[in-house]
Amino acid sequence: MSPPEPAHGHPPADGEPPADAVRPLERGLALLRAMAMDPDPRTRPGDLARATGLARATVDRIAATLIRLGYVRHEGRDLALTPQAAELGNAYLASSGLAAAVRPYAEALADRLDESVSVAVPDGDGVRFVVQATRRRAMAVSFRIGDLLPAERCAPGALFAAAWTDADWQAWRARRAREQGDTAFPALPLRRPRDAHASSEVEFADRIDIARTHGHSTDSGLIEPGLIAIAVPVLDSDDGDGDGDGDGDGRIVCALSVVSHTSRHTPATLADIALGPALDTAAAMAAAIRPDAPGPAPRPHAPAADPRLKDELGAEYLQSLARGLDVLRALGTTRGPMTLADVARAAALPRATARRSLITLDYLGYAEPHGKGFALTPRVLDLGYARLAGLTLPEVLLPHLTELVRTVGESASAAVLDGDDIRYIARVPTRRIMRVDITVGTRMPAALASMGRVLLAALPPAERADYLSRVRIEPRTPRSASTPAEVAAAVDRAAADGYAQVDQELEEGLRSLSVPVRDADGHVVAAVNVAHHASRGTPDETRDEILPPLRLAAARAEADLRALGQWSRVR
Repeated sequence: MSPPEPAHGHPPADGEPPADAVRPLERGLALLRAMAMDPDPRTRPGDLARATGLARATVDRIAATLIRLGYVRHEGRDLALTPQAAELGNAYLASSGLAAAVRPYAEALADRLDESVSVAVPDGDGVRFVVQATRRRAMAVSFRIGDLLPAERCAPGALFAAAWTDADWQAWRARRAREQGDTAFPALPLRRPRDAHASSEVEFADRIDIARTHGHSTDSGLIEPGLIAIAVPVLDSDDGDGDGDGDGDGRIVCALSVVSHTSRHTPATLADIALGPALDTAAAMAAAIRPDAPGPAPRPHAPAADPRLKDELGAEYLQSLARGLDVLRALGTTRGPMTLADVARAAALPRATARRSLITLDYLGYAEPHGKGFALTPRVLDLGYARLAGLTLPEVLLPHLTELVRTVGESASAAVLDGDDIRYIARVPTRRIMRVDITVGTRMPAALASMGRVLLAALPPAERADYLSRVRIEPRTPRSASTPAEVAAAVDRAAADGYAQVDQELEEGLRSLSVPVRDADGHVVAAVNVAHHASRGTPDETRDEILPPLRLAAARAEADLRALGQWSRVR
């Protein structure tokens, strides 16, 4: 394989990889990045071979390893990233400490101004988002954590470019010459011919001078017509000597942006309402990111490179790739750089093995030396984080419902509580002549549905009591609960058992079994169920048969929500 294409965040060294580089790790990361860059969330292995320059057999071996590690899954003949791949980006976000420190301030500013707010870090000649606090509107900003923008086409870019060296400018010009139309930035609308002047070097240099003079930068249509933003710098307030004296060098650590559109503001009116609060918030953020400021507790790391998999799969399992990804994740177990010894200990690997992986990650730009240790770079977010951060709750649940249907041979669904009803948000039907015919969007009374009872069981006692005091029970069959007391008893039973079974209360012959699904904070956000005809067996027989795979599907969905929910919100 030829040397990797220069990255926006940290160009690798020229020439061949270091002698100690781990080639399977290099190739595996190239495959993950190619999948993340593909506009289609599902990618054919042949297309990945062409995108990476790897042999098809090599792609198949890498894919087999990534599937066993849980980062990739088969969807028919295609490959797709799983939410577990977000753990790679989570490692960077945890180790930097930045997102945890500034997110509360960004969210408070968004609430105060009722505008979207983002935090971005410099990533080579690009700008990488690490925090998003968006407003939910019909006309809303759709950038995600991990998205990368060219510096010349966004407000934070002018702030970061003010500190560029001659080498940085040369890299920027080389990228511009190499990539016509900003095609290497999937989050960005393609540049139209009339946008060329707005992102020219002369115009960009002018905006840098203005940002340097005024201490903030603006964007009026640079990203997309109608979109406007104002960005202010968040400065390093500590010099790194550990004394906490605040005598930093004024280096820009990140940029805070307030984003709106021209149907709400002009650039001038946005500056009038947002500049002062943004500057105050940036100062508070600067204090929060000092090295002596309280940070998140180290996260445990369970190495995925199980030696037994090598024995099981033989040559199809690339153990050095699995170990290299463990090293990457191990770097996320503490805030700040880690020494080789600490990395080896966290990844449960020999020092020599961890060292080779660190050399490879450094060469590829995913890690960099810091004193006697190593730290991850924002480029790790290139490994699919932005795509995964944009997944919705139905998209997370659907693959697990599909696998559940394959296992039990019955239709499976997911629903949320919507007023006094449940609303179906995902569904996978089974292939049968006689089947339960329900579609996404269908509503049913929560009191009579197994998913409704699971969701009601998760409500705080006061909310559950309020529901039972006002709901009208309308029995649909002779078996239906007919009074609030009967519904309350069924909900209490669901809370105690952790599941709910409804036998022909909604419709004669229809039986269903449901369990809750919890998010990263432990809150019940949905219920999943299996519905089948009562002729399949007695209620006890079908419960004993279906409940274990149903709970397994919910547990796998919850693992995905934990991976996605550490720094993003799944809606």
